[in-house]
Amino acid sequence: MTPDTAPERRDLADRLQEAGVLTHPRWRAAVEAVPRELFLQPGVFLPADGGHWRPVTALGTNPKEWSKIAYRDESLVTQLDGHLTADQVTEPVPGVPTSSSTTPVTVVGMIEALDIENGHTALEIGTGTGYSTALMCHRLGEDNVTTIEVDPGVAARADAALEAAGYSTWTVTGDGLLGHPRRAPYDRVIATCAVRRIPHTWVRQTKPGGTILTTLAPGSWAYGTGLAGVTVNEDGTAEGRIIGESSFMQARSQAVVPLAGDLSARTAYADSEREAKVAPTLLEEWMPAFLAQLAAPGAQLVRAARNDGTPQLYVFDADRESFAAFAENGSGWTVRQGGPAALWDDIERTLIAWQDAERPDISTMRLRVTPSSHTYWIDDRPALRWEHRLL
Repeated sequence: MTPDTAPERRDLADRLQEAGVLTHPRWRAAVEAVPRELFLQPGVFLPADGGHWRPVTALGTNPKEWSKIAYRDESLVTQLDGHLTADQVTEPVPGVPTSSSTTPVTVVGMIEALDIENGHTALEIGTGTGYSTALMCHRLGEDNVTTIEVDPGVAARADAALEAAGYSTWTVTGDGLLGHPRRAPYDRVIATCAVRRIPHTWVRQTKPGGTILTTLAPGSWAYGTGLAGVTVNEDGTAEGRIIGESSFMQARSQAVVPLAGDLSARTAYADSEREAKVAPTLLEEWMPAFLAQLAAPGAQLVRAARNDGTPQLYVFDADRESFAAFAENGSGWTVRQGGPAALWDDIERTLIAWQDAERPDISTMRLRVTPSSHTYWIDDRPALRWEHRLL
């Protein structure tokens, strides 16, 4: 017998309210009404030793234990490597998460930030498990919500869960970067994946005065990403700011392929070598990582180790066939650079300008979107302004 999880849903709403992300009574009603456990079928993967994932299925778990898992304040992985679900294995397995049920504090924080009103229509990019879709259906009515998912298997499971929860909404399988023009225009567009830039298709499919909310990863890093909220203008542009830090899986078509091969061989021949003015370890912090992606959008920060265990740091831009390799020298860091682009020069210049500006946080970043470019800036500082033109 399936236990009634109403107490768990009320407890979740209380925790979200205490965290300051659940403020509107209609969203609280949605959190209390939507059973998260329905959206975790057939199961989840929990972290295990050695970087593996332990499968836990709804059918094979004590109902009370399953309810505890479902209402954890954390993201729950529901798919590995683009195909594997928890019901297909019985032992811990390695793999890369490719779909998940995002932590409720993030989901609810985002949908509250949309500033939704009664009668609004919403387009969701990245259905995932369908939990956030169900919350919006409860708030707006199922006919006012359209959700699109690129993975057919994920979309089918989400659609089944939505039906089980009583929401027969518009669930579409397709490339979310293209939006869904058939039901446009929308009052609100929300993406539960990270994108390099806001697709202009989303801008065109949003009503003037409407809002687009998405996580931006200008260089497709897994961290150092920002939640962007922009308002669409009458002239087909959009403008807003980075609201704060945010982390989501990247859109499937934009995911970066990890570098492979002998990194020492790829950095054997450098064009220059000098003392680094800024420690590359600064890129392990959130705001500097975001700035690095603006300064060198195609670059990746790569951590490795020599045979003796000495840590190594690199910045690579595979498309521009350029690199920066770092080594500690006792008093600081030495940087060796190779290829047509001096990657560290660009990133370092930006980080110094940021430090000179007294290290503003990510919420000071403004953003303007046009059909041909994305422009980012902080205050009126020319050194903290970047224009990314579309090819």
